[in-house]
Amino acid sequence: MKKSPARALGAIIATAALALTACGSGGTQTSGSTPGAGGADKEYKIGITQIVAHPSLDASREGFKKALADAGIEATYDENNAQGEPATATSIAGKLNTGNFDLILAIATPTAQATAQVVTNKPILFTAVTDPVAAELVESNEKPGANVTGTTDMNPVADQIKLIKRIKPDARTVGVIYSSGEVNSAVQVEAAKAAAQAEGLTLEEKTITNTGEVAQAAASLNTDAIYVPTDNNVVSGLAAVVQVAEQKKIPLIVGEGDSVEGGGLATIGIDYEKLGYQTGEMAVRILKDGANPADMPVESQKEFVTTINTKAAERMGVELPADLVAEATDVG
Repeated sequence: MKKSPARALGAIIATAALALTACGSGGTQTSGSTPGAGGADKEYKIGITQIVAHPSLDASREGFKKALADAGIEATYDENNAQGEPATATSIAGKLNTGNFDLILAIATPTAQATAQVVTNKPILFTAVTDPVAAELVESNEKPGANVTGTTDMNPVADQIKLIKRIKPDARTVGVIYSSGEVNSAVQVEAAKAAAQAEGLTLEEKTITNTGEVAQAAASLNTDAIYVPTDNNVVSGLAAVVQVAEQKKIPLIVGEGDSVEGGGLATIGIDYEKLGYQTGEMAVRILKDGANPADMPVESQKEFVTTINTKAAERMGVELPADLVAEATDVG
């Protein structure tokens, strides 16, 4: 794996993490063991670190645990939530580094980066990471090269942007809200810019640094539609964006199905529980078969799901085209 500046600072960050841990960091709990269905002869200890709680990330975590249970893996989970705070994610990484864990699951880009910087002698699987190479988690998706690999949630951003014109053909502008410090989001916004240009749309960007800024950013948009990528802070504050879309009577296109259930209008995206399950299958290969993360290519979901919310459409004053309704799953 290439020596990124971030990884080179790992020892320093680890020290800081331990100091933060000593000061106490919230969002930690230990869950019970998963019954071993296949007579496994060892109970594994798995650490989980998650940047923030929201339906997609929660679904990926539960999908991961289900895959291990289905494989007969008996495991005890030490679950940690950074509550959206990078410093807390670093603190958790320090704790996981010193604990007696067989494997660590890092959910979302910030926690994966924090963990990879500190933990170098245990297998780390990530999920819900959009671009592992840009995040400097792996040398390449084909050959990660170190102790870190996992699954990417790279979205079909271009298809999601096309939904705007499909639903509102006269749209000329689209607003996008994202976290300025999240690599995961920056990658998606760059893709959205190219897709918007191809569709004759002008993209208006609003950046935030935490969930508390989402409402103000949404209210400041004056566009024909809003697009929310799979940005953890914005998804955590999605209700504020939904409220603006309903007040202004404009479509809100989102990055994944759970955000459609949360009040967004539509998406073409991945299933996060299945993505987590896929990550769990990788964990089984490591724990039971001795697979080496360095040689395990980053995996992605191949099939995308179209999801709509007809009740949200009514609240946003949007008429969904019949062909889209026919092909989609309605969660309204």
